[in-house]
Amino acid sequence: MCKQTKPVRRPFGRITTPLLALPMALLLAVLLSQGDPACFMEPDRKFAYAAVWILDMWLFYKMLRTGKTDRYRAVLFIAFALALSVTFISRMFEARGAMTFNHADLLQCEVPFCHIVTTMILIPAALSDSIIFPGRIEGGFADISSMLVIVFGALLIMGRGFCSWGCFYGGWDDAFSRLSKRKRWKNPPASLRWGGFALLLLVAVTSASMLSPTYCDWICPFKAVTEYEAVESVEAGLKAIIFISLFLVLVIVLPIVTQKRTQCAWFCPMGAFCSSTGKVLSPYQVRIRTDTCLKCGKCIRVCPMGALDKDSLETGKATMGCSLCGKCVDVCPNGSISYHVRYSGKANKPTLSRLLFLYSGFLFLAVFSGGSLQQFILLLLRGVARLTIQS
Repeated sequence: MCKQTKPVRRPFGRITTPLLALPMALLLAVLLSQGDPACFMEPDRKFAYAAVWILDMWLFYKMLRTGKTDRYRAVLFIAFALALSVTFISRMFEARGAMTFNHADLLQCEVPFCHIVTTMILIPAALSDSIIFPGRIEGGFADISSMLVIVFGALLIMGRGFCSWGCFYGGWDDAFSRLSKRKRWKNPPASLRWGGFALLLLVAVTSASMLSPTYCDWICPFKAVTEYEAVESVEAGLKAIIFISLFLVLVIVLPIVTQKRTQCAWFCPMGAFCSSTGKVLSPYQVRIRTDTCLKCGKCIRVCPMGALDKDSLETGKATMGCSLCGKCVDVCPNGSISYHVRYSGKANKPTLSRLLFLYSGFLFLAVFSGGSLQQFILLLLRGVARLTIQS
């Protein structure tokens, strides 16, 4: 049992917090417009832009003022996942009349590129100088060049933190992992943390040997909330059954019974790829002060990625599966867990490190999610307008 400790003080006061949030407000005011002047001229676009800016700034302010990170990050992260799926499906229906693609779409390279595909195209590209994904290299919606720039930029800044601050699918299992108040599967095997790495190796090898993005073709659960191959054959029907089943099990059921982000933590090749590259590239980490740690285990119980264990409390470091969500930092009863800037040494100041990380992570999430959230609001406004006209 944890011994009583004094509550951790809020890091910033009522005057300091607005001053620290001001640069973020200015940056988002510029970046959320995405260089489109229509954001400031068309009434519905102006409303959507303002609504997203206000939401982002409220969440960032609360992060600074309360010292809580995960609580407010999750709001934007989950909203991003839901908004992207709705707007993506809407875009597919508008362009194709369905959320499916057919052989003609493949031949015309009209399939939007997903960041997870990065794990499947690198080896074939190096060996055969070819891109095995049927998407546009540049100039289209979610084209390959733009997405690769975003992915590698995120890896450089955040590493595995991309899984909690950028991935437009991660909000799904994050949301379901929070639904149950009681953990029904309390001790999943620790070996499951290596599942993503095994899957990364499998899809990299099979994609290189078959010159096809095998994970996307067969086992990506998020096809259930984006797009999938039109069921025009037995093989396509089997694929649909597989990815829908995986979505139900890995993204809904297991997160509910374990209170963990099981898809992201155990079965995502992109997560494993982020862990591997982030260990070398990312400047941010979560550190534990072993001299003040109470060994109460709260952080281990709440970590949604299973990235903390008893060894972590002894070594002061989370495993490479840590997605920097901040949940352990939020629940630590005496502030022994904090964000850390790599190579800053013992002189590292937790409050300053957290501020630097929040400016990196939150800015990325807010800008990356801004387009989807604005489009979602526009869909709602236009839907309400249609209903009003019909009535």
